[in-house]
Amino acid sequence: MLAIIMSIAIAILLGAATWSLLEYVIHRWLGHDRRFRRNLFGIEHTRHHAEGGYFAASWKKALFTLGLIAVLTPPAWWAFGTVGAAYVLGVIGFYLSYELSHRLEHVHPGLGPYGRWARRHHFTHHFVDPKRNFGVTSPIWDVVFGTYRKPGNAAGRIPVPRKLCMTWLLDPTTGAARREFADVYDVLP
Repeated sequence: MLAIIMSIAIAILLGAATWSLLEYVIHRWLGHDRRFRRNLFGIEHTRHHAEGGYFAASWKKALFTLGLIAVLTPPAWWAFGTVGAAYVLGVIGFYLSYELSHRLEHVHPGLGPYGRWARRHHFTHHFVDPKRNFGVTSPIWDVVFGTYRKPGNAAGRIPVPRKLCMTWLLDPTTGAARREFADVYDVLP
């Protein structure tokens, strides 16, 4: 029984690692490589960069999720049964956590050290260097593929154009970054 539980736990972790790699690959090549960007994800992603607060509609993400389940589940179940299903659960579960994390990075000031780090890491991609930091939830694959950049510009700050500025960041009375974020972010004119 312990062996089955361990096998299921390992399968879930392998599924999570698989999504982590897919997150990087999809973002880097389908979202940013000009050779491959004319796809549904690339179009939505380009709009997300241009409009900042734009996210693809939830129904599109739900269709993607269902497609991923439909593609992964039959061969995983056929080859590994319950352990294969656990692997798919890991992929889907980590994908859903990625979606939540990504949205929170844009609409919320960040909870805890990880939330604040993830936001700085991701906003370095958005506002400092879009050819770096493709991993939204983790820098692992950026390190592996040589695209990691320490969060911030040369001075360690993140300049945010006013037209893309998030509401949680902007002080409406001064037009600058709110005091609690002024040590990391600069709101540009």
